[in-house]
Amino acid sequence: MKAVQGKNRVLILCSGNSCRSQIAEGLVNTLLGDRWQASSAGTLPAVAVHPLAVRVMAEVGIDIAAARPKHVSSLIAEEWDLVVTVCDAAKESCPLFPHPVEQLHISFPDPAAAQGSEEERLAVFRAVRDDIRRKLLPEIIART
Repeated sequence: MKAVQGKNRVLILCSGNSCRSQIAEGLVNTLLGDRWQASSAGTLPAVAVHPLAVRVMAEVGIDIAAARPKHVSSLIAEEWDLVVTVCDAAKESCPLFPHPVEQLHISFPDPAAAQGSEEERLAVFRAVRDDIRRKLLPEIIART
């Protein structure tokens, strides 16, 4: 089933739904929003979206400040055109979906695990954001 206005629907999963999947959701909805509608969820969702994820997305003009982590079970019954796992833990625990759906796995390092000063940690978040944009978006576009 297509979402509003005939858009393809993609569900992006990671373990905590606080960094990688939220970044990916923001990028897809902003840069591919004419063709795709993204949602994200986690297999073990965190309490909140990581503040550095919000900050690095704001640097590229994308506001994810209102985003909240969700458990995949809250979205599993919906029909999706594509399910993407962006971390190995989510791939290993990815649930079975009740509707047939193409699945794609592209793993990115967890920026929340970065150590060091705030600037060093921001550099990791920026690198992950840019990797998601460079590696994941073309894969989604190819499925349009």
